[in-house]
Amino acid sequence: MDLFSSSWTALRTAVAELPDEAFAQPSGCTGWLVRDLVCHLVIDAQDVLITLVTPAETQPTRDAVTYWDVAETPPTGDDPLDALIVRLAAAYEEPWLLKFHFDDVGSAAGRAAELADPDLRVGTRDEVLTAGDYLCAYVLEWTLHHLDLVAHLPDSAEPPAEGLARSRAMLEKIAGSAFPASFSDKDALLVGTGRRAPTDKEKAELGELAAKLPFVLG
Repeated sequence: MDLFSSSWTALRTAVAELPDEAFAQPSGCTGWLVRDLVCHLVIDAQDVLITLVTPAETQPTRDAVTYWDVAETPPTGDDPLDALIVRLAAAYEEPWLLKFHFDDVGSAAGRAAELADPDLRVGTRDEVLTAGDYLCAYVLEWTLHHLDLVAHLPDSAEPPAEGLARSRAMLEKIAGSAFPASFSDKDALLVGTGRRAPTDKEKAELGELAAKLPFVLG
């Protein structure tokens, strides 16, 4: 629960500190500008709010790791929902409007997470998780999107170290294999999820795991 809060706070702070011109820069998400990614984060925050007030009575069907579905190919940006995000982001016109909406909904999601009972069972995507597992899964979401946000913005702060470490551990469980110790947590996440291609040296270090990459999470 604490990692959710620290990761989410760091991501919200990074968005708040962006200069207006950064919103027109590319993000680490294929086909999305920074403004598109921030608009997606508004939807993410809404999902958190909706899920935390959707109690379930049945036993959990997933946990923080199995919450994620793994696709075979990275997104291209052509998916109808992805295209909708782009149109929504463009409708804000001024970066401060998008910042304001994100801060408003994001702050509410953060407060809801702090108030949530970690043992409460909640429903989302036709699955049931404890609130604690659901919020833990979102540490990976926030960390990856924080990396996406700053992918081409070298002056922006990166995700917290503890969030990077937890996200790497979760990705390794999803992969069923550890990344080489020579990989930083950031590089393990970027290479592991297909956000950048491994170098020849990294491929050699990855061994058999290289053939399984990337793990496209959704």
